[in-house]
Amino acid sequence: MKSTVLFSLASVLLLSGCSQQIQSTSAPSQAITSFYDYQLLSPTGSPLSLTALPQEIIDADVILVGEWHTHAAVHRFQTDLFKQLSATNPELALSMEQFSRNKQTVVNEYLTGKIGEQTLMSDASAWPNYESDYRPLIELAKAEERDVIAANAPKSIVKCIGQQGISYLDKLDVDEKSWLAKNIDLSDSPYKSKFLSSMHHGDEEQTQKQFAAQMTWDATMAESIVNYLRQHPDSQVMHIAGKFHIENGLGTAAQIVKLNPNLNVVVISPLEKASNEGSDYQLEVLAPPKRFVKQENMMKAYKAIKNRNNELVCK
Repeated sequence: MKSTVLFSLASVLLLSGCSQQIQSTSAPSQAITSFYDYQLLSPTGSPLSLTALPQEIIDADVILVGEWHTHAAVHRFQTDLFKQLSATNPELALSMEQFSRNKQTVVNEYLTGKIGEQTLMSDASAWPNYESDYRPLIELAKAEERDVIAANAPKSIVKCIGQQGISYLDKLDVDEKSWLAKNIDLSDSPYKSKFLSSMHHGDEEQTQKQFAAQMTWDATMAESIVNYLRQHPDSQVMHIAGKFHIENGLGTAAQIVKLNPNLNVVVISPLEKASNEGSDYQLEVLAPPKRFVKQENMMKAYKAIKNRNNELVCK
């Protein structure tokens, strides 16, 4: 997830149980001509098939799948990958940026049939694109009786951190603090440099606060995954989140390794053109349409988002 503003702009504007006989083999490249098409590629750009996944993915403790949040092909791939992993791994769990820790009970109630989908969407604050983009994953997890980790920090708290900075944590009660990672590291890092360079509104103080919000998301998702694996040591977790959160092993990926260096973490990042460089597995898809052509239109959208965020009442 990006910072509160960065995430909003993006919305307006991201086996351990498998048979050891499965080997990594190249596959014929698929044509990418529509927004439903995808091609999984190795870090060096070789086409791969879901039915013959690389051993590195099969053996991973955590598979981080980045997304452009409303991209049909990316969501199709996520469901296809989870289905493939689920077919051979009895200890697979799904982790999601799209639900927050304080809604875990609601998610669990839906998975066990105690509530219906409409109640899930309203009581768990499902994203607006839940029915089109995340329903397939949740329904597959439900049918397979898989755990779903509501991994994220509550959006309202993160927004207030984006407004007031990391000091906002001092205003939270014990329960509210339990919904966030215990440690949110704001020190200089390649990820921080990347984040700061992506912000274009020119307000340095506000950008630092937004980075605090960003790291609250990343650290909380990472801690949620690591905590689950500590409680379920034989499990494999597939986590979905915005591309910015995980690509190049930064963000949530780096926080997972920081919390437990012994975990094997694999990253799959969507991109519009295959590359033969980098450590991420690649998911080639059509690039999302350009949100803005004119700078003034982007700034207009940013100001509208800022005005809406300013309406939020923080402590």
